[in-house]
Amino acid sequence: MTTPDRHTPARLADTRALLFDLDGVLTPTADVHMRAWSRLFTPFLAEHGVAPYTEQDYFDHIDGKPRYDGVRSLLEARGIDLPQGTPDDAPGSDTVCALGNRKNAEFTAELTEHGVEPYPGSLRFLTAAIDAGMRVAVVSSSANATQVLRTAGILNRFPVVVDGLVARQDGLAGKPAPDTYLDAAARFDLTPAECVVVEDATSGVEAGRNGVFGLVVGVDRGAGADALREHGADVVVRDLAELVDQLPA
Repeated sequence: MTTPDRHTPARLADTRALLFDLDGVLTPTADVHMRAWSRLFTPFLAEHGVAPYTEQDYFDHIDGKPRYDGVRSLLEARGIDLPQGTPDDAPGSDTVCALGNRKNAEFTAELTEHGVEPYPGSLRFLTAAIDAGMRVAVVSSSANATQVLRTAGILNRFPVVVDGLVARQDGLAGKPAPDTYLDAAARFDLTPAECVVVEDATSGVEAGRNGVFGLVVGVDRGAGADALREHGADVVVRDLAELVDQLPA
């Protein structure tokens, strides 16, 4: 059920655009990412003789961040120092970028093997929002957002997709900086106050708070309702279907 919040969910009726994170919000690609990160870091950390990789590492150090930032954050947590390298590094383990590129290869393999479908409740909420005349965008740190949206069959619903590739091309700072969300709002010619951010990661809700958006909705897929509220969520739900009745009629 919806947890206590600082802003009433009814404010959804006053918004003009919904800015959705992708992984864990619209699609369960967080599960695909988590398996890919585990495939990357389980052997890598074992080789370095440090504490083994756990699912909590994903939520504490990786979730919602640009890929290379997630790699760097986890390495720092284990006291491992690698050079940054460049995005052109071949997948491997000698630089932060090489590890990040290796993870991307693991993700593509997982997605190809298992596919992905939207969360039913998120699809219901998205459809109701579009039917109500609201504008919708995807704002994702992932460089694979378009591929995921296409695989899930919902790419054509989003006129604006600001993903990791766009952020790199345009020099936009990743979450928890608000830059990618602000960019999406600007593409609709709207102010942050006219938009709602929908996120499942603590770094993402923090980005919404930092951008002073009209409402920040946290979807609890494992980060924890308290953690999402502490980082900036005004409303926390377990499923977006809980908010369908709050959309404009």
